[in-house]
Amino acid sequence: MDNKEIHLINYYDDFDTTLSWYQDPTLCKQVDNIDYTYDLDRLIRMYRYLCENGKCFYIKYGQSIVGDITLLDNNELAIVVAKEYQNKKIGRRALEILIDIAKEDGRKYLKAEIYSFNIQSQKMFESLGFIKKENEMYILNLD
Repeated sequence: MDNKEIHLINYYDDFDTTLSWYQDPTLCKQVDNIDYTYDLDRLIRMYRYLCENGKCFYIKYGQSIVGDITLLDNNELAIVVAKEYQNKKIGRRALEILIDIAKEDGRKYLKAEIYSFNIQSQKMFESLGFIKKENEMYILNLD
């Protein structure tokens, strides 16, 4: 994979694409630790919250939108990569780009809540320097 194929683009409403990601029960469990999927109303409320409380981006891989990533005002990160694009280092590259954005913003640290059963995400965040600080909270110092 060529890292130049991955870009973050500013959020815009594209519910036809994004709702399908959040209809995957496994992904909803990974991301939100819930045992149900999103409906359109819940999806719209989630994106409104993310956009009102941070910087929300889509992850673009080649010509496709394959996930979303948000840097919240409280320094917390949230990332989703559609199931069929996971394990291709797309999420890792998107996080690297978002870390650079956070540094440019002058942020001192980032944090991410990663559920204890989500070993895949734990490994990815740890490989980028995040350290487990609390039960399910990972911190990256930027200074």
